[in-house]
Amino acid sequence: MNKQKLAYIALIVMAIVWGYNWVVMKKVLAYVGPFNFSALRTFFGALALFALLIFRRLPMRLDRRIWLRVLVLGFLQTAAFSLLIQLSLLQGAAGKSSILVYTMPFWVIPMAWLSFGERIYGMQWVALAIAGLGLIFILEPWKGQSDYFSEMFAVGAGLCWAIASIVAKSIKQDVDVPALQLTSWQMLCGAIVLVITATMVSERPIDYSVYFFFALIYNAILATSFAWFLWLFALQHIPAGIAGIIALGVPAMSVLSSWVELGERPMGVELTGMILIVAALVLISLLALRPGDEGNRAE
Repeated sequence: MNKQKLAYIALIVMAIVWGYNWVVMKKVLAYVGPFNFSALRTFFGALALFALLIFRRLPMRLDRRIWLRVLVLGFLQTAAFSLLIQLSLLQGAAGKSSILVYTMPFWVIPMAWLSFGERIYGMQWVALAIAGLGLIFILEPWKGQSDYFSEMFAVGAGLCWAIASIVAKSIKQDVDVPALQLTSWQMLCGAIVLVITATMVSERPIDYSVYFFFALIYNAILATSFAWFLWLFALQHIPAGIAGIIALGVPAMSVLSSWVELGERPMGVELTGMILIVAALVLISLLALRPGDEGNRAE
């Protein structure tokens, strides 16, 4: 089997692992508080990534010019992002939360315009409009829902992810640092922030059940180290735009698995909003495949 076919298989496995993890992160909250679990999963996830760095014999040292931005990246992409997801899952549905978090690309587009002067073109405006409409349908502000704060936490996680993407791009413009190396260090920095925060927040004692350890191992090994390796491998052998389309299987898998395992069944206006956001994500990914676009070249 050639490496291109393996790359497609890797992406499918990655989408399954990341998609199902939303169910895992939701269910584990019956055994541990959101602050403690966020701290534990990111800390052990960082250790797993450093183990992967050693296994692949990649350099660990970072250029001193980017350390401040790496700290900011760790706070946004690991600490704030991970914690906001767990807080959103306390009361919110796993499938809906994953869709709201995946609004990230639509926040990145205007941010990149303001930060790097990247113009927004015709069909991008259409995608933004579709996503905005979908977001309104999911939030249903006219209903005064009880899980409104949960939805805001999920949207906030998407915003943190978007801002982190801008910070990561600014780092890449100044220093050619391998993605795995940058991810490992920013995750460790964010994990340290979460560990310190968890010691300052009073939560119920951890129930060291079998499922708690399963969830911790799943997050640290499968959802972090293994899935990240699959993503990097895929990007080396197929165009990033195509990889982005297949990666949309993550929220799709999340909705499906939460439907089957948790009984979460989106209906009516909420379901319409989810479909609109996924459609907008597909459109954005297809635009990345246009000739001359960076997303059309495998790195």
